[in-house]
Amino acid sequence: MRIALLTGAGMSAESGVPTFRDALTGLWSRFDAERLATPQAFRADPDLVWGWYRWRAAQASRATPHAGHDAIAALERHAHVDVVTQNVDDLHERAGSTRVAHLHGRLLRSRCDDCGTTASPDPILAPYAGGDEGRREAPPACARCGGRFRPDVVWFGEALPESAWNAGVEAVRGCDCVVVVGTSGLVQPAASLPSMARALGKPVLEINPVPSALTPQVDAHWAMPASTGLQRLLDDIAGG
Repeated sequence: MRIALLTGAGMSAESGVPTFRDALTGLWSRFDAERLATPQAFRADPDLVWGWYRWRAAQASRATPHAGHDAIAALERHAHVDVVTQNVDDLHERAGSTRVAHLHGRLLRSRCDDCGTTASPDPILAPYAGGDEGRREAPPACARCGGRFRPDVVWFGEALPESAWNAGVEAVRGCDCVVVVGTSGLVQPAASLPSMARALGKPVLEINPVPSALTPQVDAHWAMPASTGLQRLLDDIAGG
């Protein structure tokens, strides 16, 4: 069996990772998330944008996978599982999933905004001086070209990484069924993948405590948290 698992913010929320718009507290509470997550915002105030993403990266790095992440990883013992996620954390990988496509990039990585150079250790995860998290901070300069480092995520107005998008499309095309977990179904083009599956005749299961924009399109909706629903899915497949 081949399963395409499409995961969104509700998946990470159970691990304590704030959803995109929830990650606006303290210094950031007076800002609009959509106005921080653009190339224009970074050019206008790089210290503000880099500081916000550094703070978010620190939060995500401290989060731990929950039972749902563990269940997806365990599914690999019973099926070919491709994870296609809108989340920018690494919780799927830390739980043990081996095939993960990140449609919106990776929060715990950074690169030069000009030449794409990366650095090791990655500066987005560097310890804070004096432990003072959650403040403006100048992004480091690229040793190669002198440009500024930026988070390796997809900002509003930017294209998805071609390799990740192609992996997502191929996962849907090649699967026997699609499982959608914790997504609103509103963010394009990721939200088009379940529709693509239905057009190809693939059954679609949604796991979400509340109905989403996708719910009218799916074959089954399990109204439960990701951790509960994915453990049920694992039990069904492992026991079947």
